[in-house]
Amino acid sequence: MKLKALLFDLDGTLADTDRLHEQAWLEGLAQYGLLGDHHYYQTQISGGLNPEIVRRLLPQLSQAEGEAFLEQKEARFRELAGGVRPLPGLGELWDWARSRGLWLALVSNAPRVNALHLLEQFNLAFDRIVLSEELPAGKPDPLPYRTALQQLGIEAEEAVAFEDSPSGIRSAVGAGIRTVALTTGHPADSLEKAGALLCIADFGDQCLWDWLRNHDPL
Repeated sequence: MKLKALLFDLDGTLADTDRLHEQAWLEGLAQYGLLGDHHYYQTQISGGLNPEIVRRLLPQLSQAEGEAFLEQKEARFRELAGGVRPLPGLGELWDWARSRGLWLALVSNAPRVNALHLLEQFNLAFDRIVLSEELPAGKPDPLPYRTALQQLGIEAEEAVAFEDSPSGIRSAVGAGIRTVALTTGHPADSLEKAGALLCIADFGDQCLWDWLRNHDPL
């Protein structure tokens, strides 16, 4: 089928923000005696939904306390992310997609306040924004990507997703979408194991552009 849309995750995909989330999470958890490291973040937190992470790691917190913890964590992230820029090549990919009339959609587990903050900072305007916190289930469940396909009125075979975590890849692949993985936060072998068809360092990667030329809708 003809390519009609590019679907993007946010953190670790549009920009290399994963280490900033890691710092904010580990700082917050340390207040409760949980002293994690990079491996802990990758295996226990990365790619997950905030409320689920808090319930699992800080079960002693009430719902209100958990919400307050997350508000503090996300405020700290936005503070750290002030100078973050999009990954190399994103502007060129964006122009390529627009010149071919492709839909561009954001599909993310990020809270809306974070997503809008970063999109304004990057000066990006998507055709659709699908956020897991506004759905009955988030990644790794396929629902966020299935919702994006439904909103765009396209089939899974007409889209390509860009993700950076095994959780996100499983979500997109579970919806039947071909998925390109960014190696900003996880090793290529774990991303390939999750189902990525291609692993790239950034959007300027020649492997990505070779694939796009072979699937050019024009």
